[in-house]
Amino acid sequence: MYLPPQFKEDEENEIRDIIDQFPLATLVCYSEGAFVANHIPFLRSSDGAYTGHIAKANPFFELYPDGTNAIAIFNSDYSYISPNWYPTKAQNHRQVPRWNYQVVHLHGHIEFENSKKARMAVVGKLTKKCEKLTFGSKGWRMSDAPKEYLEQMIAKIVTFKFIVKKVTAKSKLSQNREEKDFDSVTLAMDKIGKPVLANAMRKIKDK
Repeated sequence: MYLPPQFKEDEENEIRDIIDQFPLATLVCYSEGAFVANHIPFLRSSDGAYTGHIAKANPFFELYPDGTNAIAIFNSDYSYISPNWYPTKAQNHRQVPRWNYQVVHLHGHIEFENSKKARMAVVGKLTKKCEKLTFGSKGWRMSDAPKEYLEQMIAKIVTFKFIVKKVTAKSKLSQNREEKDFDSVTLAMDKIGKPVLANAMRKIKDK
């Protein structure tokens, strides 16, 4: 990832927030001269690793043995940035369109965990978190489904752990613009319905 110093994200809390808010990762591995990408929700474990699951029918399970190196890519919200949002445009018109975004790359390797206990734990924790965020105390619970049906579905998946070796993150949020341009873009993010980007920009200014 191209990472100019001014856009490098080093704040651990910000990196975790990006992953927590946008947990659907693009998991990329390399095999036999080709890259293979899958889109999988990740959940952070207490040991700093991440867990996920895929369909057992997914060739990913057979292509990659334990220890396979991979990159998990997480994307926060993003927005096109128009020069019309820069107050300085009126001075010399030397501006061009840009994009604002936040991304996190986790570099590491995968280890499959295929026991029934592991499958139930991974699905249970991910479901509990997502249902609570969506419905609060009224979220769907795994116990709401018939036991036999649930066991049939659980048998069709494979779980894995993603061991993180390196983290690179980028917050490209108009940090390289003049203050009045930065403030104007922040307000524009509010107006066009990009609160995640607006809040991330305000965090930068509050540092």
